[in-house]
Amino acid sequence: MNGFGILASLDPVKEIAAHRLFTIVIAGREIVFSNHMLMIFIATVILGTFIPWSLRKDPLIRTGFGNFIEGICVYLREEVVRPFLKDKTDNYIDLIWTMFFFIITLNLLGLIPLEKFTSLISLMFGGKESHFGGGATANIWVTGALAVVSFLVIHISGIRAHGLSGYLKNLAPPVPWPLMPFIYLIELMSSVIKPFALAVRLFANVFAGHVLISVVLSFILIFKSFAIAGPSITFAVLMSFLELFVACLQAYIFVFLTTIFISFSIAEEH
Repeated sequence: MNGFGILASLDPVKEIAAHRLFTIVIAGREIVFSNHMLMIFIATVILGTFIPWSLRKDPLIRTGFGNFIEGICVYLREEVVRPFLKDKTDNYIDLIWTMFFFIITLNLLGLIPLEKFTSLISLMFGGKESHFGGGATANIWVTGALAVVSFLVIHISGIRAHGLSGYLKNLAPPVPWPLMPFIYLIELMSSVIKPFALAVRLFANVFAGHVLISVVLSFILIFKSFAIAGPSITFAVLMSFLELFVACLQAYIFVFLTTIFISFSIAEEH
């Protein structure tokens, strides 16, 4: 099989979709382990290993990778969370840090063409396509799970701050009675729309980036011409740099909006 034949057998958008790797049977129930679950596991191992390793010492002034991580943590705490949560910052900063590093790690891992590389190697030696890799945050179920965590934290925080009755009573701002049912309904819908928007924003931006790069690279398979391959690869490389920026930006936006929504729920003016 020649080079073009190998590449043509690879679907450029397959890494976006979830693929079954194997099935685990627990108590008679099958649990599917997908490539996106594998990427989540890898991200967890990376964070659980390198973050504690980089911060293993407690010097007065950190250096190297530890200084980089500490700089991000300090920026998120002082510039993102504290202006909104003020004296409640320490109650939520661990969650904000965890969500930020988890999302950005998944985003960056999704930019590594692991599935294409392993499939290419496997096909060159007469094997089958592999699905080890992919962008987990291009899966709406993954971003939806993150949004559910934000939803629970937002409303549980509000209930703890004001009590259940006080939280429900003051969910809508004071307005004339004829408008109260409509405003209250809008606020109830807003409480669901906010985490939905978090999930869709992260999913759509990551998904769109993968699709765009895949479509550009697929021009090589369509035209099978080196005249097309050069511009396609160049554009894909430039888009990959943009995707690096988007990976960081979307992680920041997710935790930034989560912080704002938490501040709304616990504010005295709620």
